[in-house]
Amino acid sequence: MADTWDNVTIPEFNSLLQMDPYLKQYEKDFRRRYGLFEKRLFLLEEAEGGFDQFTRSYRTFGVNRMADNRLVLREWAPAAEALFLTGDFNGWDNFSHPYEKKEFGKWELCLPPKHDNSPAIEHNTKLKVVVHTKKGERLYRISPWAKYAIQSEKQVIYDWVHWDPPQPYLHIHPRPKKPQSLRIYESHVGIASPDPKVASYTNFTTNVLPRIKDLGYNCIQLMAVMEHAYYASFGYQVTSFFAASSRYGTPEELKQLIDTAHSLDIVVLLDVVHSHASQNTEDGLNSFDGSDSCFFHSPPRGEHALWGSRLFNYSSWEVLRFLLSNLRWWMEEYRFDGFRFDGVTSMMYHHHGIGSMFSGDYSEYFGLQVDEDSLVYLMTANHVLHTLYPDCITIAEDVSGMPAVCRSVAEGGLGFDYRLAMAIPDKWIQILKELADEAWDMGNIVYTLTNRRYGENCIAYAESHDQSLVGDKSLAFWLMDKEMYTNMSSLIPMTPVIDRGIQLHKMIRLLTHALGGEGYLNFMGNEFGHPEWLDFPRKGNNESYHYARRQYNLLDTDHLRYRQLYDFDRDMNRTEDKYGWLAAPPAFVSAKHEGDKVIVFERGNVLFLLNFHPTRSQTNYRVAVASPGKYPYGYVYIPCRTALILGNDDTESCY
Repeated sequence: MADTWDNVTIPEFNSLLQMDPYLKQYEKDFRRRYGLFEKRLFLLEEAEGGFDQFTRSYRTFGVNRMADNRLVLREWAPAAEALFLTGDFNGWDNFSHPYEKKEFGKWELCLPPKHDNSPAIEHNTKLKVVVHTKKGERLYRISPWAKYAIQSEKQVIYDWVHWDPPQPYLHIHPRPKKPQSLRIYESHVGIASPDPKVASYTNFTTNVLPRIKDLGYNCIQLMAVMEHAYYASFGYQVTSFFAASSRYGTPEELKQLIDTAHSLDIVVLLDVVHSHASQNTEDGLNSFDGSDSCFFHSPPRGEHALWGSRLFNYSSWEVLRFLLSNLRWWMEEYRFDGFRFDGVTSMMYHHHGIGSMFSGDYSEYFGLQVDEDSLVYLMTANHVLHTLYPDCITIAEDVSGMPAVCRSVAEGGLGFDYRLAMAIPDKWIQILKELADEAWDMGNIVYTLTNRRYGENCIAYAESHDQSLVGDKSLAFWLMDKEMYTNMSSLIPMTPVIDRGIQLHKMIRLLTHALGGEGYLNFMGNEFGHPEWLDFPRKGNNESYHYARRQYNLLDTDHLRYRQLYDFDRDMNRTEDKYGWLAAPPAFVSAKHEGDKVIVFERGNVLFLLNFHPTRSQTNYRVAVASPGKYPYGYVYIPCRTALILGNDDTESCY
């Protein structure tokens, strides 16, 4: 077998080695991964005619209406003894409509149209798959390919609803071009309102999209869209992978949201969860055919010890069909522009990152601890997406720092466009928790913001949804705490706490934006210093929605200082749009002065000067520049806790 991998040729592997010669000693690992990827593509071509049709399997699995209004239903349930379809259409008869058993664990049922030539199953009516197991059990299941599921009033279990509207939403606007500088507004539809309730897709379209456009973000990352029975899971315990969450509205309303975003030249990414699945059985994938495996590995490998969820078997042909078709479904049906892949670290290692510190030693990224089935799935997914949709954007949530995650598959990488720079928010929280202002280490801050693999794009962020969850605090809350409730009005004198908090909130975000990566992310509401944490309704808080909302109404009260933070965030994004520093090469840092608490760097023909000193302004400060141009000053004055942005086109911004 070793000889087999030795004969594998990675087309552009030398490019990767030129960037990082230390990977040469792991060439066999790269060859093996690439060889497994090539084999998978070959088998797809041989058995399925290529990945194009294979990834459109949502047209043949689940329920599909043919041109003559016949309904063809197909499921994969290899451990089942028999399958039946029941629902509103047959008066919930559990035996009148049996599936026919096919090869490879598949089951099929064809329903002719009614006498009036209308489909046998009407739009917006309920269905169930009845699974008879070899043990004699009768199980009621939702199709894994279900396109819509609802939770009826006073019920816990979700119901499968056949979604085939007579007048489906038709997208009007083309996809925007892929942004060179990615500025992401991380969003959750359900909390996107100041009202204590679950907000809707329509609310987001009407009230939130205009704010995002005004702020200068060109990308929205939508969380918690894939249907999840438990609202408080933040969307990360998915039960129906092809269904857009019904708690916010209908699939057509989500399509309208995305189409409207496209009209504003904003791309939309889906927070996709292929790392694990909810352990729910009656309304989830778990034990669909009555076995402990089916879509997943059998326990213990098929269970995540910390998340209490099921783990996919990425080596299974039908799991590959399901997951790749899932990506294609969201791209085609809803016209998403790409994905943020959740839990990539958990996917890539058999230990799922549990108890691993990831020191950066290369031996941590190769060997038996690596789940190569998962790596090959991610390579295949990125290859399919970028081949079919050249402007597709994929982001990996990876904390491990595995080399080549964001290099092309042709180089031997996993093919992602970006990875999240997850160490940055942790660093800011640590500083605010542990250090007095005078003790801030400029060198350590710069190191954290610039410590990323060369040639692998990162999304920088000062805080995301993780830092807003109950049990933690947002940056604004760490900085200003309880005074946010009493002293944010401009009608009263500025207190020292609020003054410091507003200034540092701006500087932290600007420094992260300009120095930390090739893209930038902000979680909704944090741009204006949202005053409270995030907590979904659950038993522990008496099912309260008080903290499951974003108080955009604070921006509409002119005398509140939240507006100052909003305006700064808008100006920062618009300034980036002018100069394009996110798309520029990494910054040149010319000063990180510990005594003066000053950081100076250049990026994208812009000179950034940040003075973090709590009391001392810097007068006649002399700095070197690498880029020739016309700057406003020869010597600069930098007030304490202030940032200057000097363009080499003789422009200046002061924050």
